[in-house]
Amino acid sequence: MARKAGRHFLQIPGPSAVPDRILHAIVRQTIDHRGPDFAAVGQTALEGMKTIFKTEAGHVFIYPASGTGAWEAALVNTVKEGDRVLMYETGHFATLWNKMASKLGVEAEFIEGDWRGGADPDAIETRLRADTNHEIKAVCVVHNETSTGSVSPIAQVRAAIDAAKHPALLMVDSISGLASVDFRFDEWGVDVCVSGSQKGLMLPPGISFNAVSDKAMAVARTGGMRRSYWDWNDMVGPNATGYFPYTPGTNMLYGLNEAIAMLHEEGLDAVFARHARHGAATRAAVRGWGLEVLCAQQGQESGVLTAVLMPEGHSADGFRKTVLEQSDISLGNGLSKVADKVFRIGHLGDFNDAMLLATLTGVERGLTRAGVPHQKGGLDAAIEVLDTVDASALKAAE
Repeated sequence: MARKAGRHFLQIPGPSAVPDRILHAIVRQTIDHRGPDFAAVGQTALEGMKTIFKTEAGHVFIYPASGTGAWEAALVNTVKEGDRVLMYETGHFATLWNKMASKLGVEAEFIEGDWRGGADPDAIETRLRADTNHEIKAVCVVHNETSTGSVSPIAQVRAAIDAAKHPALLMVDSISGLASVDFRFDEWGVDVCVSGSQKGLMLPPGISFNAVSDKAMAVARTGGMRRSYWDWNDMVGPNATGYFPYTPGTNMLYGLNEAIAMLHEEGLDAVFARHARHGAATRAAVRGWGLEVLCAQQGQESGVLTAVLMPEGHSADGFRKTVLEQSDISLGNGLSKVADKVFRIGHLGDFNDAMLLATLTGVERGLTRAGVPHQKGGLDAAIEVLDTVDASALKAAE
């Protein structure tokens, strides 16, 4: 295969491109994970992740695993076979979490959704009010649904649980939301949050996280399923001094500590605002092309990615192939229900205006090359949003 000059644009919604600072941190020499020098590495990571989850009271556990492993850890520590959990169908990843729960022997009840918005707190509250015997042990919601580009209102879901006076745990998947979209573990009353390294944290895949409230820890001390590797109780003691009960992803923790430092150097609120701004610009481009954004719920659109519906009769996968060959840009594919009907533009992680405009240029060129019906002007619409937001920010600062 002939070499392609320049860098490849990885514009899928994760894994995101890894910054040089993090790559350089990861390639440091591996040290003894039970030696005295490692304690500082482990403690920095564990305490640093609390600041990213925005929790002071909760525990954070780090696993050498993908987000799928952290999903399983959340379930096996809190519910047992035959227990009922309530989930909301926001998209492909909510569906996969539901299937996992069923495979573990949990009665996973799904509130049907249309894949075009986040979870509906009113529907959750209605179901919980009907559960007068409190058979539902947990409500499981995906924060940022990577397959659809929709964000669920987690604070409102907690309010719905409280309004129903229901004791169920609130468990949240923020694998693609954390460090990209505002998330507040303590303030929003989350009991378990699942996340992973390869999205907003800007790391390669390989480590994942559970943030856990005191309420959920109390459940795990006497409940949950038989478990070993995933057991939170086995983690607490070693973590207190910066160590782990098994071999951790040592070099990934070097990278994690660098990522946490970078996020705080920019400021988490600035990170969230940057993602929101790029999401707004991308949606403006899509609508400027005369195409449709999959997320139809205003205010629930993601700053992490934008999922775009293809016109009837046109293949999203064929279009993605064209963009890859023409501009060396990888776009995300449609998953399960929206396979070949949707392409996804990732705009997360270590990402700036010039990178976004280059990506959108490649998309616009690809629409023409692939013969997809569209209007010109999407790129101009994105630039207008970026310039307007910049001007407003400058005015506010004066």
